[in-house]
Amino acid sequence: MGWLQRLFGMEKPQNAEVNPTPQAIPQTPTATAAPTATQTTPPERLGLNGEYDQSGLAKRVALAFDQDAQLDDVNTLWVAQTGSTVVLKGKVPNQQILDRMISVARTVNGATNVDSSQTTIG
Repeated sequence: MGWLQRLFGMEKPQNAEVNPTPQAIPQTPTATAAPTATQTTPPERLGLNGEYDQSGLAKRVALAFDQDAQLDDVNTLWVAQTGSTVVLKGKVPNQQILDRMISVARTVNGATNVDSSQTTIG
């Protein structure tokens, strides 16, 4: 079972990307903004296809872990996010795997920090 399936109960969506291009969010017209104005989604809120997703960063990190053959069999660790910080919780087999996970998580657009303080080795 992959990371996305285990953590979020979802299969990998078609065209899902670890670092997708953001989709523009239409804004409602106001007195100071033209009706066609858009705003961009914060990088930590980008979903797998560039849409807004409250857990977007965590899902994209899970997708990155799914795409890394060294990390596909670690099923005792969970991925969450607090703002732009990726939070790793649980147990990993060894320090090398944890180091690899931290390294992969840092490559995901929007991740400003990786917190592994809730992770144990063994």
